[in-house]
Amino acid sequence: MARFLFVVLPLASHLNAPLAIAQALQAAGHEVAWCGPRSDLRPLIGPDATLYPTGKRHYRRDGESGTGSVRTLWEGHLLPVNRFIRDTVDRAVADHRPDVVVVDQYAMAGALAAHRHGVPWATFCVGMLELTPPVEEMPGFADWVRAQVARIWALTDLPVDETIDLRFSPYLVIGLTTAELTGPAALPPRCVLTGPALGRRPHAPGFAWDAWDPARRHVLVTVGTMADHLAGDFYRRVTAATAPLADRVQVVLVAPPDLVPDPPAHVLVAPRVPVLELMPRLDAVVSHGGLGTVTEALAHGVPVVVAPIRHDQPAVARQVTRAGAGVEVSFHASTPAELTAAVSAVLDDPAYRAAARRVGDSFAAAGGAGAAAAHLAALADASAERPGRTETHRPLSNAPAPH
Repeated sequence: MARFLFVVLPLASHLNAPLAIAQALQAAGHEVAWCGPRSDLRPLIGPDATLYPTGKRHYRRDGESGTGSVRTLWEGHLLPVNRFIRDTVDRAVADHRPDVVVVDQYAMAGALAAHRHGVPWATFCVGMLELTPPVEEMPGFADWVRAQVARIWALTDLPVDETIDLRFSPYLVIGLTTAELTGPAALPPRCVLTGPALGRRPHAPGFAWDAWDPARRHVLVTVGTMADHLAGDFYRRVTAATAPLADRVQVVLVAPPDLVPDPPAHVLVAPRVPVLELMPRLDAVVSHGGLGTVTEALAHGVPVVVAPIRHDQPAVARQVTRAGAGVEVSFHASTPAELTAAVSAVLDDPAYRAAARRVGDSFAAAGGAGAAAAHLAALADASAERPGRTETHRPLSNAPAPH
């Protein structure tokens, strides 16, 4: 059996997919170790899993959109966090000696460490920003991002290899979607689309099922884990928009209670919910357009109202509407009346649910976490057949031993 090392970032939305893929690898008898923040990972992977802790550098929240949000993402988080985890990741690869390193697309320090030690690596993409770049909406995007990737290379003493884009492994790229959603987008070489990787979530919270009204239809409203500071007014508009539907609709709104301090009777507010437990019971989702939430909904045949904020979310919204599986609205400017119309449309027009089910069927056919694990195992097998590799570079520095 093969040995895998997962390198992840301290973002909750980036952890569910690798966790599910790792579970599938372990079920097949493979060995999995982790490199990432202990506070996020240990509750998910359990006390006995091998973990190389990186510590945690928090994401700098911002309110920008478009090109400005991408600039903030790279300069305010990705460049600093890759510098922050560089030494620990390098030491983890040297110490664990995996057959394959499995790297979050934005944890490029993991790709560099694998390259340094002659270990093949695979990239998993939890979003669409890089996988299907917004060339028309953001002129100059590709060139600017390539310049930032060059800055990642500069974190080491390795010579820049112009043939390697650290965002996309030359061995294997795993996209957590399918062509039924992306449409005819050009994809990087060696990219496989597996659909969303859904698995067991040990950190899933409980839910107030005694407040669930089985006589009404149900709508989940969420803007993910990184945009609550922007969402207060959006929550108020959604609450107002669903009031005319209150006799037949119950809303589950994921938000800190202080942002919705006095919800009406048809709105249940919770800071966290067991999303995968709720999905089969939902009739619609109102989302910011994060790929994870959207694909979780579509995997269950649930149509989506998408209110994109930034990063890859506008691209995801366009993909949803092109597939016919939902409606796009403005996060900042949609009126309660417009939101009422959008929610009513996805609830009442069966075409939206039929399209969501069609996309969900494509996810099931693609194989999800099991398919991703099989691709990784095949990469490990191919690596084992190569001539024995030798580590020609010394680690950058000593780093904490695994815990």
